[in-house]
Amino acid sequence: MTLLEMSLSYRDSAAAIHGRIVELRTQERTQADPETAFRLRRRIDELTPLWREARELAALTAHYYDRSYHKHEKYTL
Repeated sequence: MTLLEMSLSYRDSAAAIHGRIVELRTQERTQADPETAFRLRRRIDELTPLWREARELAALTAHYYDRSYHKHEKYTL
């Protein structure tokens, strides 16, 4: 698997995670029970870093060999 193929995989994962976050936000807004709304909010908070990381890794792997691309410091050795 090449880095470009990996970037597509990360992008697809990011889209799936974001879709789930949107679903959970919709459920949270319509929830009458505060405990259930709290659990949904907690799940959204847990998924958000995964979504961010998948987007960052998609960009990094897509442009890894581009000379002009400024790599994210978080993923630089």
